Formats: sequence, structure tokens, C-alpha cells
Amino acid sequence: MLDLKWITKLILALDISTSCTGWCVFKNGIFVNMGYINTPNSCKDMMDKANYVKDALLNLTLDYAIDKIYIEENLQAFRPGLSSAKTLLTLARFNGIVSYLCLDIFGIKPEYINVNSARKLAGIKIDRKSNETTKQQILKWVTNDLKEIKWIWPTKILKSGKNKGKERILEYCYDMADSYVIAKASCLQLEKM
Repeated sequence: MLDLKWITKLILALDISTSCTGWCVFKNGIFVNMGYINTPNSCKDMMDKANYVKDALLNLTLDYAIDKIYIEENLQAFRPGLSSAKTLLTLARFNGIVSYLCLDIFGIKPEYINVNSARKLAGIKIDRKSNETTKQQILKWVTNDLKEIKWIWPTKILKSGKNKGKERILEYCYDMADSYVIAKASCLQLEKM
């Protein structure tokens, strides 16, 4: 008989970066909500950013009694043209800080999921020959996965340039979509245990 103890878990998934952290909550293996923590430019250093994220995580405790936390694992290798060694180090440090904040705030040790493993678990196939970026393909996949609840991504109206007056999704939606993939994959992983 299948053990479904995990089903009662309220899962928080995070896609952490110094500029924006996407978050997603699943309960009983079903999507509940997602959003983003946009770190303002007024934050002068990593500790200011960490305090800002801490406040946002504390606000999440008001709405959700989290049982498990999953975080997208740091990039493990330097990739020329994509991320500098300095960027990788900064992201790893910030990931560690936010991981500790999760332990401190929720009393839960986060678990980490590799982005490629998460995509594979969720059944996402990235088309390397596509004109769409990986982020665009992930957003499209998540939008399709959420079509039954008619999820609406936050948008803005462009105020200048050749596309003035047109509506565009916020850049942060990509971080939200990444956190959704981590949440979905964590539920599928728990289901297999």
C-alpha cells in the first residue's frame, strides 16, 4: 500500500537570487499560490538584501504553516558566457544565508533539488534549438500546467519605447515559474518515496 503521509505537507519552494526570489506553495501535491520577493535597489549590500528577504519570509508564515522547504540547488560549475565565478560565489553565499533564514524562521532544514533533476521529474523537455529561451519555455510549461485554474501572471504596461502601451509580464514571473517547477518536482519526488 502506498504511504501518503507526505500528502498532508504544505511545501514551500524557493528559487533564490540576490535580485529576486521566487516562491511557490503546494499542499497535498496541489498548487496553492506563488509570488516573488523583489529585492529593492535601496538594499546596499547582501545583509540588507537578506533582511529584506527575511521580512518577506516572515510574512509568508502569516498565511502558510509550512511543513517542508525545497530550494533550487546552486549552480555547481562555471559556465563561460553565462555566469562569472564571482556571480556563482555571490549566489552561493546568498543561497546559504536564505537557507539559514528558512531554518531560523520555519524551524525546517531546507532540502535542495538540482534544476535539471527537477525539470526531468516534472517532465519538462527544453528544446535547445527553439527561438525561445529556457526561461520562456519554462514559463510556457508552467502556464500550461496551470491552465485549469487560469493562473494570471503579474504584468505591467510599458511606458516608453517602441512597445509603449503594450502589456508585458514582469521579469519576476520567470523566478516564480522556476519555484513552481521546484515545488512540483518535490511533490513528485515525495510521491515516489
